[in-house]
Formats: sequence, C-alpha cells, structure tokens
Amino acid sequence: ENIKLTWKRDIVMADQRMRLDVTYPDVRTGNGYDVHSFVTGDFVTLCGVRIAHNAALNGHSDSDVALHALTDALLATCGAGDIGTHFPPSNPKWKGVASSIFVNHAVNIIRNQKGRIANADITLICEAPTVAPHREAMVANVAALLGTDPFRVSVKATTNEKLGFIGRREGIAAIATASVVFPGNLP
Repeated sequence: ENIKLTWKRDIVMADQRMRLDVTYPDVRTGNGYDVHSFVTGDFVTLCGVRIAHNAALNGHSDSDVALHALTDALLATCGAGDIGTHFPPSNPKWKGVASSIFVNHAVNIIRNQKGRIANADITLICEAPTVAPHREAMVANVAALLGTDPFRVSVKATTNEKLGFIGRREGIAAIATASVVFPGNLP
C-alpha cells in the first residue's frame, strides 16, 4: 500500500487519501468553579463525604463545593449551561438536597448524548478541613457517581497560603475539570 510519490498528481492523490483516512475523536473538556462561605455548624460535605469540622458551608443544597464545580465541568462538555440553569438556588426545592442529584443529572445528560466520561479532576482550595484522610472515600464516591473507575478520578487539595478569604478560613473553593468522549469525529 506504499505509494511512490513521483509526479504532482501523485501528491494530490496522496493528500486526498490522507484527508479521507484521518479522523479525530470528539473529546471535550469542561471546567467548573464554586465557592461557599462558612457558617455556624459542625461538618462539611465534600465530594459527597461528610467531614467533621468546626463550621458548615452556606449555600445551595448541601453546599458541596466539589460536586457543584464537577457538575458545571460535566455540563460544559456538552454545552448544557451551568448548575444554576438546571437547579436555580432561588427554588426552595433544592434547599438542603444532596449535590449528588446535580452530578447525576449532568451524567444523564452526557449519557443521553452517548458520551463517555474519560476522567474528572477536582481541586479543593481550603485551609481546613484536611482532605488527605478522606481522599480515598471522596474518589470512590465521585467514581461511583460518574459510573467510572476510581483511577479516572483525581481529588486533591491545596491551601491558599493564608491569603484572602480562603486563607482567613472564611470559606472553601473548588475547581473541577472533566473530559468526555462523544461519538463521532471532529470535522
């Protein structure tokens, strides 16, 4: 099948053949960000895991910043808006509910479009609580929500080096990235 390129027409034919044979998978990456302030309480929920803490997070649903950021990242892979589009914080129906509902909704949108989640990466930005003792449970929970293997999920944490509202321990932020493979090829 090796074609000798001698004449100009050989190069034109080779170019045409290359264009016909080359396909690129439809891999999409989405990002999400969320932040919640601390209020009086004795636990936080991060990646669906309840963690004892000297404060609680204030906000929409159970205020799981990690799962909120992940929901936005997943929705971004298929142009489906953001978490507030699907679950407006002004609607009392969502007050106090588990954020896993939001992730499940985003996963269903992706699956309805025949997408396959390749990986998810979550970074928690906080001075406290310490994430490391809970990382394995967080990864397992997120993997179960996504219907994927734990090695396709990363959960990590960093501090804000005592700078800003996070450094003053006024809240927690999360950044999430998700990659999803959809059927078909890029043009």
